[in-house]
Amino acid sequence: MTRAYLAFTETGLALAKCLAGSLPGSVTRCGQNDISLAEWTSVQFVQSDALIFVGAVGIAVRAIAPHCKSKTTDPAVVVVDECGRFAVPILSGHLGGANDLARAIAAVCGAVPVLTTATDAHGIFAVDEWAKHQNCMVLEPERIKLVSGKLLAGQPVYYQADFPVTGTVPAGLFPADTPEKADFALTLCPTGQALHLVPRIGVLGIGCKRCTSADTLEAAFAAFCARHGFAAQAVTAAASIDLKQNEPGLLAFCLTHGWPVRFYSAAQLRSAPGQFTPSSFVQSVTGVDNVCERAAVLDAGGNLFYPKFACNGVTFALACRPFAPDWRWQNA
Repeated sequence: MTRAYLAFTETGLALAKCLAGSLPGSVTRCGQNDISLAEWTSVQFVQSDALIFVGAVGIAVRAIAPHCKSKTTDPAVVVVDECGRFAVPILSGHLGGANDLARAIAAVCGAVPVLTTATDAHGIFAVDEWAKHQNCMVLEPERIKLVSGKLLAGQPVYYQADFPVTGTVPAGLFPADTPEKADFALTLCPTGQALHLVPRIGVLGIGCKRCTSADTLEAAFAAFCARHGFAAQAVTAAASIDLKQNEPGLLAFCLTHGWPVRFYSAAQLRSAPGQFTPSSFVQSVTGVDNVCERAAVLDAGGNLFYPKFACNGVTFALACRPFAPDWRWQNA
């Protein structure tokens, strides 16, 4: 998490520097070096994962108000009073991690974390905070309130999990008899009206002909996702053979999705463990019998999830990184 601290007085600046010693981040005093409150907030709201105002809540609220857009994209915002008595998360408490940050700040300076989100106030399971801790993407954030609302009302909430979840199931949660009955689901393949939490664990293995365009790769990827009912948000990285490392279409395709892409030699790909779909043609061209499956597995350090899929000269495969979710939803 990238953090940015803003203080308004010498006392506040000293506290900000103390906090940054344990929770690293940039430290600025408003008014110094011609930096205004509006300018600092505008820049840091885009650049940082968390903004910490050392001062009054009202100042922070007015500063961030023009920039707030969505609970899925807004950074965490926490306010700490100059005396270090209270740490108050005021934006993105769960998905952005402001509640966890307030707890961490409080632990450093002896403050009281003032958590006002309903689930925290009542001490019940927070599905969005749990999703963040499990490295999951929340596909339908507007459905979070449906799950939380049931728990707050004392009603049972049913879940579906396509992965084993360790630990004690939180109070109020029960496994769903059928996917249709689930209020939320931990899955790579979302269906129905549940709140879907998609683990960010996928590596996309890619093979393609020379000079394949980004548009062709994009269309093939859409077909790949549609074939399996797979959520594209699960993909976090891509991999291929080093022969493709200068392919502009491939590089542009990965850049559009924000995926780092890694390239492996034929010898490295041959060392990937597992059984793969062989191709004599691919072997003759690249020196290895399969590119997409082997690249995905090698980069993920996990198992092949979807085997080779071919479309218009493009091949895709998906492997998943090791994933071990548990039922804890707050940092210890």
